Amino acid sequence: MRVITGSARGRKLVTPDGMEVRPTLDKVKEGLFSAIQFEIEGRDVLDLFAGSGQLGVEALSRGASSCVFVDSSKKSVHAVTTNVSACGFQNQSKVLTGDALSYIKSCMQTFGIVFLDPPYGMKWIDKVLPFVVDHVEQGGIIVCETDLKEELPEECGDFCVDRVRNYSHTKVTIYRRKQSE
Repeated sequence: MRVITGSARGRKLVTPDGMEVRPTLDKVKEGLFSAIQFEIEGRDVLDLFAGSGQLGVEALSRGASSCVFVDSSKKSVHAVTTNVSACGFQNQSKVLTGDALSYIKSCMQTFGIVFLDPPYGMKWIDKVLPFVVDHVEQGGIIVCETDLKEELPEECGDFCVDRVRNYSHTKVTIYRRKQSE
């Protein structure tokens, strides 16, 4: 696993030991970031269910202003901290140990990009998405990575599915605010 491009291009990233974390494949990460490449610069990012932190680190490498990483696993938080440090993003990062739902319910910040990449098959996105939409700034996006078979809602609050891309066993869904008529 590595950073694909930007200021930390080529840096190797660590993943937590064990089966709890499923790192995003490079092919999926490349497709995801090519879809949002012009929306990253200067944005504040939330990497909920951070795992190794690779999505948030990639966003920082591509010019995001800051990233908050949240994961409930101490192993994952250690991996995120290691990866943030290895890429030199300590001053732009906040790494938190905690439950995603509790965090987003108590969060006071808004973000330009929110990454949701929870463990597959546990319907986490259905639980957190209604709260996440309240923390996305005008013009912001929500990027969800799920198992190919997982169904996500077409709409949530004033957000709707803008784009879906399939990569063998993985699906990336991008939500945007509905356009006013």
